[in-house]
Amino acid sequence: MSLDSVTQSVDEAVSGFFEPIAKWLGEVVFYTVPVGGTDLPLIVAWLVVAGLVFTGWFGLVQLRKFKLAVDVVRGKYDEKGSTGEVNHFQALTAAVSGTVGLGNIAGVAVAVSIGGPGATFWMILCGLLGMATKFVEVTLGVKYREVHPDGTVSGGPMHYLPKGLAERFGKNGKTLGKVLAVLASFLILFFGLFGGNLFQVNQSYAQLVSVTGGEDGALGSSAGALFFGILIAALVGIVLLGGIRSIANVTSRLVPAMAGIYIVACLIVILVNITAVPDAVASIVEGAFNPEGVAGGVLGALIIGFKRAAFSNEAGLGSAPIAHSAVKTKHPASEGLVALLEPFIDTVVVCTMTALTIVIANPASWGEARAGEDIGGVTITSDAFETVLPWFPYILTVAVLLFAISTVLTWGYYGLKSWTYLFGRSRASEVTYKIVYTVFAVAGSLLTLQTLIDMADAFLFTLAVINIIGLYLLAPVVKRELRTFLDFVRARKADPSAGNGGDDDQEPVKTTV
Repeated sequence: MSLDSVTQSVDEAVSGFFEPIAKWLGEVVFYTVPVGGTDLPLIVAWLVVAGLVFTGWFGLVQLRKFKLAVDVVRGKYDEKGSTGEVNHFQALTAAVSGTVGLGNIAGVAVAVSIGGPGATFWMILCGLLGMATKFVEVTLGVKYREVHPDGTVSGGPMHYLPKGLAERFGKNGKTLGKVLAVLASFLILFFGLFGGNLFQVNQSYAQLVSVTGGEDGALGSSAGALFFGILIAALVGIVLLGGIRSIANVTSRLVPAMAGIYIVACLIVILVNITAVPDAVASIVEGAFNPEGVAGGVLGALIIGFKRAAFSNEAGLGSAPIAHSAVKTKHPASEGLVALLEPFIDTVVVCTMTALTIVIANPASWGEARAGEDIGGVTITSDAFETVLPWFPYILTVAVLLFAISTVLTWGYYGLKSWTYLFGRSRASEVTYKIVYTVFAVAGSLLTLQTLIDMADAFLFTLAVINIIGLYLLAPVVKRELRTFLDFVRARKADPSAGNGGDDDQEPVKTTV
């Protein structure tokens, strides 16, 4: 029996067993209600409302403290002797690598195809709101993180939910928090294996095959798929063995590189079509309030834009605090401010650049997709670049690979922290997880397991319900932490040596941006 027939049999068997479960779960988690002629997924409304609430609660913190957040990333307020494993910049790039991915390339193309150019406007607005939510959850992640005897750090909703709720509400809060923590760990672990690992490897392999001759090319065979899977698994396994410091060292180089390549390519297309920019911007603004051919009109464009942004930047889902919790800091709110830059980079910058490139280039495939034809998002984005850069599909392939590898690495770390919370931090437990995770990377190039990936998406957004309830209950804690950090900032400005006492053997974190 050939490898192709074996993998096809596995796909069919898995789909046959899990499809009813995945379908039911998807209908529950992504339940929609009719609004103004279109359907609104309640989970998207849940995420957007959280962004609105926290934006108001913290007085537009994402705008008022944006410059301060950049200063913190640059190391301006670092302190000697701070507990943690990585600096602010490394924590940010590790978390960004988990959100900036194929969704920014393919998902945005789908959004502007269904919702028109106007979806871009609402996508930006949702990204701005998500910055406040990210600030809250990451501040809590650092506040209630667990520092182990060996100096490593664990954080995330599995830690701040039980500790924070116990601190605020006593015994009942502790019991509720523990139940929510176990659920959060399981949901993150499941998504990490299927959405953060298998899916990323599968899609990057598909893009690589498409530019190397398709199924008849060098990598189109089952042997080529197996080789690709083993190669990715080996790279991921090696980095995972080094923990968050190793992952941060890789992502702190990989994320700027991949974002730089992609944004430069976008700028080239925009500059070549510079005369079309005013009309493109006008169509985005006009389409936001007067869209044509979009189900539900303005609300339809708004919902599609919000949906794309919410799914892309993961604000409120509780995943990013796991990476941010490893930061070297004495002030939890300092990393919360750093984290608010994450949705800005992911949604306001990268997603918007993709949308603007497609609108300006106006490739034929985009028109066909808007007319109702089933065209893949990556194809539309690739065609937009190809109007100016005929060789760009090869560069896009490199970008897709970089996006995918960085996402696999980050979700490998998220999954590890969930696994060790559930099964303990013994060496045997950690090695078992890393073996399982690398095997999934190999399977990603051979299997699609789309049904399990659909389940993983539903699980991840179930986490948002659990996490945001906790964020509402613990928001007063975040407000106190922000006040404490702002007092420190004022003291540091008055006396630049303030806060630099402590361990003289530890040098200040040096960061280059």
